[in-house]
Amino acid sequence: MRIITANLNGIRSASSKGFFEWMLAQQPDVVCVQETKAQEHQLDVVLHYPQGYHAYFVDAEKKGYSGVAIYSRRKPDRVITALGAGFEDMDAEGRYIQADFGPLSVVSLYLPSGSSGDERQQVKFSFLQRFGARLQQMREAGREWVICGDLNIVHKEIDIRNWKGNQKNSGCLPEERAWLDQVFGPWDFVDAFRAVDPRAEQYTWWSNRGQAWARNVGWRIDYQVITPGLCAKVRAADIYKAQRFSDHAPLTIDYDYPF
Repeated sequence: MRIITANLNGIRSASSKGFFEWMLAQQPDVVCVQETKAQEHQLDVVLHYPQGYHAYFVDAEKKGYSGVAIYSRRKPDRVITALGAGFEDMDAEGRYIQADFGPLSVVSLYLPSGSSGDERQQVKFSFLQRFGARLQQMREAGREWVICGDLNIVHKEIDIRNWKGNQKNSGCLPEERAWLDQVFGPWDFVDAFRAVDPRAEQYTWWSNRGQAWARNVGWRIDYQVITPGLCAKVRAADIYKAQRFSDHAPLTIDYDYPF
């Protein structure tokens, strides 16, 4: 089973840069997309609905903002397009979609950023608290989970080039990283990438400022968060950097799991 997650920073922009041609060449089973920045009715049927894949979108109410999607080779048994009660504010921003395939659930999640100021950082903290409780419920549901997405948080020092200089910046705050400690600790989820790749400087996002891409001044903020039952089934992980479709790079994980 091959799963790709990619923050496209605009699905139409990424499409014009060759994302879907690349995607089809990878022959993935599931592709999770974040930040579509489009309403589904604005998408081109030929360009944005690759042949051989079922496509499901959740748009933000605000045009040109957020949005998530899932493409799957196999038709899901069920698609859930909202987190529901207690998450109305986040559902209005189009941040969650889930596809169920038998005992497996695959999620495309776009966690809020707090980089625009304190108000949005408080929104982010609120979501982390609420979604943490939901993650624990998901873990207890007896299913296998692959939660893909842009979490807008680095976990450890090896996941960011400028560790010391970002301690007071959103995405690298101690409280945010402590939340990931919970996810990958007592809440019993696994960072699929780190299951097979322990190396430093494996980044998935680079600022558009200051030649960050050219100098590889990056952050690893895109994840596939999995249940322990899938950990031993992770076969390979790849961050694709040969082409740039977005300010993020696609993350591909291969699993020894029937799909």
